[in-house]
Amino acid sequence: MVVALRKEASRDRDYWAPGLETQSRAEWQRQTLELLKAHLRHAYQGSPYYRASFDAAGVRVDQVKSLDDLRRFPLIDKAVLRDRQLAVPPFGDVVAVPEDDIVYISASSGSTGVPTASPFTARDFDDWIDYEARQFWSSGLRPRDRYAHSLNLSLFIGGPCVLGAQKLGALSIHAGTLPSERLLAILRQFQATAIWTTPSYAWYLGETAVKEGLDPRRDLAVRRIFVAGEPGGSIPETRSRIEALWNAKVYDYYGLSDIFGSCAGMCEERDGLHWAEDHIHVEVLDPKTGEPVPEGERGELVLTTLKKAARPMIRFRTNDIVSITTEPCRCGRTSLRLKGIHGRLDDMLIIKGVNLFPSDIEAVARQETALTGEYKLVVERLHHLDQLTIEVEHIHGFNGSIDELAHRFSKHVKAITGVHAEIRVLPPDTLPRATHKAKRVEDRRQGVWE
Repeated sequence: MVVALRKEASRDRDYWAPGLETQSRAEWQRQTLELLKAHLRHAYQGSPYYRASFDAAGVRVDQVKSLDDLRRFPLIDKAVLRDRQLAVPPFGDVVAVPEDDIVYISASSGSTGVPTASPFTARDFDDWIDYEARQFWSSGLRPRDRYAHSLNLSLFIGGPCVLGAQKLGALSIHAGTLPSERLLAILRQFQATAIWTTPSYAWYLGETAVKEGLDPRRDLAVRRIFVAGEPGGSIPETRSRIEALWNAKVYDYYGLSDIFGSCAGMCEERDGLHWAEDHIHVEVLDPKTGEPVPEGERGELVLTTLKKAARPMIRFRTNDIVSITTEPCRCGRTSLRLKGIHGRLDDMLIIKGVNLFPSDIEAVARQETALTGEYKLVVERLHHLDQLTIEVEHIHGFNGSIDELAHRFSKHVKAITGVHAEIRVLPPDTLPRATHKAKRVEDRRQGVWE
């Protein structure tokens, strides 16, 4: 009875942490600066790597009087993390605490095939899970919900995020990466009301349900779909297609293995992703010059942890291209918001001098109702010129002109991106479906950067 009363009362709360989530921008900045100073001291004193790095750059923690002073400190990236882990196994000398203080690690394989560990102290882990609860709450998840966590639970940083749903009181199903048919059976049996997966898999799972004779809108109870891992969740056209298939609202989340699970997510207004600003400081920089870009413009996301003791990340280059705003949200929360996650630098194509991300094409592909929404970009070099071909699929039952559909889609792509592309319209179910992150680009060029 006590638990039931607690759950009933908690439903009426608008915010998980009201004072924090609605404080002024000036208060956010004051809080960030104080946390930053203490965290930089911790990094310098505890991490041999940062001590050497700061000394080599001629920067001192006591020089930090404003957030702008952080720009004097050196950047770090994934390659450095891998190199330092290999040089000083098993965790590397970026770590700033004794191994006895580490209680959990996640790991990502990376391009070298050597798993890159992300360590946590007990306090780090608790802080992370409390933030996940706050984020879920902002997205409308409540104790009455049945939540199916359909992310990889094996060493993946997104796995433990399910504990945030449990912390707020939701019934949580640790589904993991089950075969689609099995997952659909679980969603149906337990009438799950919320699920978290990738945008591609949310689409694929809905298509699979239809092929099995299920109508996700009628036969399943899912009304909230949290997505992450791909730009699609912040592309309105992709969201609307998934929502129409499921009769559910899609909420985009953002996270990275090098810090913690999800560190930004959509509230119920779904107008950008609220950032974990009390845990991680954000810079958006021009990737070529390293200078800040104006608010609202695209740049590379560079992150600095503010509390994570096990392995501080000072000015970590994510390779992700984003845009941000500090305007207050209609929900009343005042934290910085990601307005767009446009892609990754390593996914960016340069076609005849134009920067192009797969997400730019996705917005067009998902808007055309005669197409399934699946797409693939094929880039070749012919006679020293780059040629882009976009493969798409027409829907089942399409009886119009393939040539007219290709021409219409090509004109739309050119209008939106400025790039002329050859369009290849394929039958439905031709392109491979993704059960995790979709691979959208096939680059057949040789020596493209030479």
